[in-house]
Amino acid sequence: MPRELLILCHGKAHRNKLVDDHRRPLKDSGKRDAQRIGTWLFQQDLLPDQILTSTAERTWTTAQKCVKVMAITAQQIHPVPLLYHADLQTLLTVLATASTSARRTLLVGHSPGLEHLLTYLADAYPAIPSGDKPPATATLARLAMHDDWHDLQAGGAKLLNLIQAKDLPEKFPYPAPDGNESRERPDYYYTQSAVIPYRLNEGEVQILIIRSSGDKHWVVPKGIADPGYTLQDSAAKEAWEEAGVEGKVIPEALGSFQYQKWGATCSVTVYPMEVTHLVPVAQWQERHRGRRWVSAADAASLLNQHALASMVLKLDQQLRGESGRWSDG
Repeated sequence: MPRELLILCHGKAHRNKLVDDHRRPLKDSGKRDAQRIGTWLFQQDLLPDQILTSTAERTWTTAQKCVKVMAITAQQIHPVPLLYHADLQTLLTVLATASTSARRTLLVGHSPGLEHLLTYLADAYPAIPSGDKPPATATLARLAMHDDWHDLQAGGAKLLNLIQAKDLPEKFPYPAPDGNESRERPDYYYTQSAVIPYRLNEGEVQILIIRSSGDKHWVVPKGIADPGYTLQDSAAKEAWEEAGVEGKVIPEALGSFQYQKWGATCSVTVYPMEVTHLVPVAQWQERHRGRRWVSAADAASLLNQHALASMVLKLDQQLRGESGRWSDG
């Protein structure tokens, strides 16, 4: 069975001497570059069926940003500790132990190890017009490989493509992968979901609100619906990350609203969420936000998104049993 290897060097990362190298995050430009590479792969119908990445934050994020635009869930990414700053021999060892059933493997890692791997495997030294050493950050090399990856010989692979993110279109097709419209972000960014977290305290409905990421407004957990997740599951994921809560997301939505961001319209579906557990502050990913239990009336007046006010009051009525649908009894 013909097999291909996709070698991707991570996007540009922050260089903060106060942060351990393993935890250095991608710059926003690095995230966009990873998404541009993923968009190109999607358009060429070159979806990987095996995704291996270093465990460093910048490579893990690069892999996620790249595959999500191809409608591949991040759960299909396999972090491999050996890939962190791996040398040539280690990279060959990892490839030798990779799945033999995979037709196309995406390997996300670091230079100079990936550069050494590419120049070792490729039948001809890849030249980049800009003069950068391949693979520079956010550069993808596509190689046709022999079936037996246990015995990878120098020059034994054919270089099919060498793609730099900076040479790809800045904007993303909508709808993906070949829509005629161009947008500032990948198309899945514009479909979002949110939850209104609630509890019953001595017969009174209480709503959990949190501060926005910029600490300017009161909001509820909301985020992009990730590929591979339902709207409800995405909303529950945001509740855990942004508000530090877990619970039951009611399948029937309270409503939806739209707002403008990234040069287009985002649509948000809103679900009720019965909170069953407050995550300890130490485990709360975004604990800098702060959270607060308030009455439904106070939540309706405090929330920055006015479209949520009527949904909060609607939920309050339903929970009080006026509709008989989600009463506590």
